[in-house]
Order: sequence, then structure tokens, then C-alpha cells
Amino acid sequence: MSRQLAPLWRPSPARIKRSQLYEFMQQANRRYGLELTDYQSLHAWSVQDSAAFWNLVWDFAEVVGEKGEQLVLNAASARDAVWFPEARLNVAENLLRHATTAPDQAALLFMAEGQNERSLSWNELTEQVAAIRAGLEHAGIKPGDVVAGYLPNLPETLVAMLATTALGAIWTSTSPDFGADSVIERFGQTRPKVLFSADGYRYNGKWHDTGDKARAIVAAIDSIEHWVQIPYLGADQPGADDRVQHWSEWLRRHAGQPLHFTAMPFNAPLYILYSSGTTGQPKCIVHSAGGILLNHLKEHRLHCDIRPGDRVFYFTTCGWMMWNWLVSALASGATLLLYEGSPFFPDGKVLWNWAEKTGMTLFGTSAKYLEAMEKQRIHPRDHHYLGALHTLCSTGSALAPEQFDFVYRRIKSNLQLASIAGGTDICGCFVLGNPISPVYRGECQGIGLGLDVRVFDEQGRPLLEQQGELVCCNSFPNRPVGFWGDDDGSRYDAAYWQTYPGCWHHGDRVALTVHGGMVFYGRSDTVLNPGGVRIGTAEIYRQISRFEQIADAVVVGQHWHKDERILLFVKLVEGERLDGALKAAICRRIRNQCSPRHVPDKILAVTDIPRTRSGKTVELAVRNVVEGKPVKNIGALANPEALALFRNLPELNE
Repeated sequence: MSRQLAPLWRPSPARIKRSQLYEFMQQANRRYGLELTDYQSLHAWSVQDSAAFWNLVWDFAEVVGEKGEQLVLNAASARDAVWFPEARLNVAENLLRHATTAPDQAALLFMAEGQNERSLSWNELTEQVAAIRAGLEHAGIKPGDVVAGYLPNLPETLVAMLATTALGAIWTSTSPDFGADSVIERFGQTRPKVLFSADGYRYNGKWHDTGDKARAIVAAIDSIEHWVQIPYLGADQPGADDRVQHWSEWLRRHAGQPLHFTAMPFNAPLYILYSSGTTGQPKCIVHSAGGILLNHLKEHRLHCDIRPGDRVFYFTTCGWMMWNWLVSALASGATLLLYEGSPFFPDGKVLWNWAEKTGMTLFGTSAKYLEAMEKQRIHPRDHHYLGALHTLCSTGSALAPEQFDFVYRRIKSNLQLASIAGGTDICGCFVLGNPISPVYRGECQGIGLGLDVRVFDEQGRPLLEQQGELVCCNSFPNRPVGFWGDDDGSRYDAAYWQTYPGCWHHGDRVALTVHGGMVFYGRSDTVLNPGGVRIGTAEIYRQISRFEQIADAVVVGQHWHKDERILLFVKLVEGERLDGALKAAICRRIRNQCSPRHVPDKILAVTDIPRTRSGKTVELAVRNVVEGKPVKNIGALANPEALALFRNLPELNE
């Protein structure tokens, strides 16, 4: 691994001292008689005495609720520890608590394609949550029942979630670009009693009606007793189905109701999130109320330095865990910036126009978006004032070293660039940024506080500066409760605990750096293995991203003559063609920047690359098609028709 000697960014002493992380460190020193001076010493203490650490997070963040005396049971077991077993709280109460101190200030700002911008004050948000909560209670919803949202990223989606959790019920959601079969496969497992849907959504300048899909979902899932429609495309008029109830009617009927919060146990279910489902039926991952709240407060306030008055944005749908992560920023007193639509419509400046207009302080996105910006030569630093912006977060896939350069050269030089990684499994991050440490090119800044993250080889031996498996060897509050319907825990154990007994195995191929940072090389189950040499796909993607002629790519291994060969499929920019010169340039760059082992055996052009609905490349699905195996759940893909492009290619038999 190359060693980066000079950081791309280093926080000023003044920024360090005014950060919440610095203040947290001083509180830890005063309370526990410590001498913590930097992030490394703070992280070491947070792992060595994790009960004291999480106790201080609760107090520092001023969590609303009863903590109880017992902090953790069975603390030595990473899998079976129980955090705050006596605690009771309500997540919605914590997310809405700033309504009492700033009732007229904006709780959220909303922008969407083809729509007028909207806002809700803390007081208006609270009033709507109270009305919808009363509607749910009137409909017979009780703590522990499931409420589902098949919705765009709307203010109403947030209201429905907060109303559900205020009641102590469980929220689950997917985005409206999912097909009916995919939604039924998810909600059909979790059996919601109420479905909130919209009449459609808009993306890239086109309207998409979802009424027929919603009707199919209601018809297929007999647990749904109430179907409430939100008017997004048009007026709130009765639909063709007399089972539809209307959002405005629920608000009108229950207007003026006081907002009550049902206190729930710390480990009571809050959310059900879904795995991508590209290798089989989606897993229904159950997350706890207290675990999600406490971890998000840690990540937001300590790692991202989010505070009251900040304006926080993440480009996400409500079918991705980053939506759940984003909305928790309310608990820190921040104003949410919700965006619905394409990030490149009507042009690639749309999000940056909004960032300047709103005084955005945290911009959250994906590596794929930053790569697309670079290729389209969108340079916000040249045409936008971003004085308020202090943090840029990127997740979804590994952030290439060249994209670090792009951010600092073309977006803003004085900026904390936080390449963060974790996932739906924990609804949070194992690796993320922090505002008191330098940023090094190509590296995530460091391991999350309270997490004993290590890198293991296949035999479970720790590695430094070598590729291995990301594991977590201690317990943490946001570990999922389990999988919905997995009564004996066998699927849960198989997913995370069987590879390295006693340690959480996350399935990412990574390496720790001398700076305490981490580099990601791809998912473990997509690692290439030509000639017995393990190669992370991210290493190849980083090189491919440098070619302006290539719009997208997927790299997979193919079993070939008792070995494995590397296949690279590229989607070209319109007007470009894959000729001998381009192939030679690709091979030359990969050989020079990686190694001869990384060079693809074949490079083939295709017209599209299949991706999940959250934008992730699906190497396993492509590999299965190439090898003539079935793809178990094509409904998880945003463009399943693209898989046909990889079937029966004559070049693959040569």
C-alpha cells in the first residue's frame, strides 16, 4: 500500500477546539480522570471502556428518556450483549424536541423537480405529526405494529415516519421506483397494517404514476387494513379504488390533537430495513429504537459536527438507509434539506444551486455522483459560494483517490471530506470521518468511536497495511435486533457471526493504514481470484473512472479452464467506441497503476450496466448471467433488462 505523507486537508486549531468532538473529549477527561489528547487516544478509550463511552454519549447528546442504572448486560459478548436494558425512550420525541426552543424556525426545506419549494417549521412539523399519529391510533395501530411507506422523499414521508414512531410502532419503507413485485417481496414478509403511498413521482423530467403498483401491493398483502395516499403529482382527489384514504382528510380530521409520545424499551424495534436482495429473498433487518438514536447522535454530533442551526442534506431515496440516517439529524437541531428527483436535472448544477441558496453545511452523496460530476466538468468552486459548507460525506462505494483530488480542487479546499462506510446491516458506519483529524488521499479518516474494528486474514489473524476482512470484535448498541421472521436466529448468525466466531464479519475487503485510516477494495463476495491472487474490484474501478470515454463499468470473474479470468464490461459515452487503442490504454493504465494480475483478460462493450436502486453495481448478478446461473431476485435492480446484455455473448466462449 502506498503511503501518503502529506494530508489533503488538516483542520485548523480553532476548528478543532470549537468542534463537539473536542468538547466531548474534554468532558471524558473531566468525568473519568483521563488525558485524551487526540482522536486515536479517544478511540482507544471508547473501545476499552465502551460502557463509559456510550454512557457519556447519552449524556452529552442530552437524550430524552430514562436511562436506568444498568448500562449493558453480557458486555463481553459481541453478539449477545444487551445495551441499556432498563432504558425507555421515544425516537420521535428526541427528533422533535427542538420544537419547544425554536418553534418558528425551519425544521425542513424541500425541493423537487417540477414543484415549488416548500418548508415546514418545527411547530408545523409537530402539528402534522400529531394529526397523523392520531389517525394511526384511530385506525387501531399499537406499539409493535408495522407501518409501511411506498413513497418519494417528501415532507409527508418524514411526517408519517415520525407519527409511526411517536406511537411506538415500527416504520419500514421503499422508494416508488421499486416494482410491485419487489415491494410485495419486502412488505409481504413484514406484514404492515397501514400503507402510505403517493400517486407517483418525477425523475429526470418525467412523471411516473404509481397508482397501479400501489393497488397491486394492497391486493397482494392481506395484512394492510388502511391505505393512505399522498397527493404528489396532482390534486388530492378520490381514486379509482374506494379503499384509498386521503392524506389531507387524515390531517383535517385529526387537526389540533396534542402530540403524545409512547415510551419504548431501548431495544424495541424501530425500523425494518431491507438488504438489496440480489442474491435471494431480501433480508428484513430489524433495528432498535435506542440503538439507532444513540448511534446516529454519535455519528452526527461527534463525527460530522452537526449542531443546531446546521442545514444537512443527503442525496437519497427512502429505500436506502441513508434516508434514515439523514432524518435523525433533527435530533441535533439541524434543518433537513430534502430533495426529490434527479441530481442532474435540468443540469448538473441543481444540487449546488440549492446548496448555495440554503446555506447547506453538510452535503451527502455517493462516489458515483462525484465521478459523474468530474466527467461532466461540473466545478462548484468556480460558480457557487459555499461558505457555510463544512463537511462533504460520500458513501455507497469506495471513493477513489482521484475523487479526493477533485473535491478539494473543484468543490472546496477547506472542507472535511468524510468517506464513510457501513451499511443497511447496522444503519450506520463502521468507518467515517472526524473533524479534528487530517484527511489523507484515498483513505477513510478512521474507525468509528466505540467500535473495535479490525482487519483479519482468512485464519482470523490481524493485519496492518494488508488487504483482509473488515470485522468488529466488540458489541455496539446499533447492532441489529435480528431479522424479521428469523425466530431461531439462524439466518442472522449465518450472515454475520459464523465466519469469525465472536466477531461481526461485515463482508468488505479493506486495509488499515499507518494513519489509522482505512482503504476499501470491494465486497468480499466479489473479490477476483485469478491464479489464486485476491483482487478487490474497487482497485480496477478506480482506474476505469479516469477514462472520459467510459460512462460506467462492471468487472467480474469467470471460471475458465480450472482457474478464473477477469472480464471487464464497459458502457461507453455516446459517440465513443471500444477500439484497439482504447483497450490498450485501459490495460496499460491498470498494469501500471495496479499490477499485471489486475489486467482484464477480456474487455467488452455493453449498452448498459445493471445496478441496484441505490446505485450499487451488482457484480454477482452479472457473474451469474455470464456463467449461465439464475439471478435470484432481479426485482432488486433498477434496470433488470440490462442483464440480458451479458447473456450468451460469443466472446465469452473464446
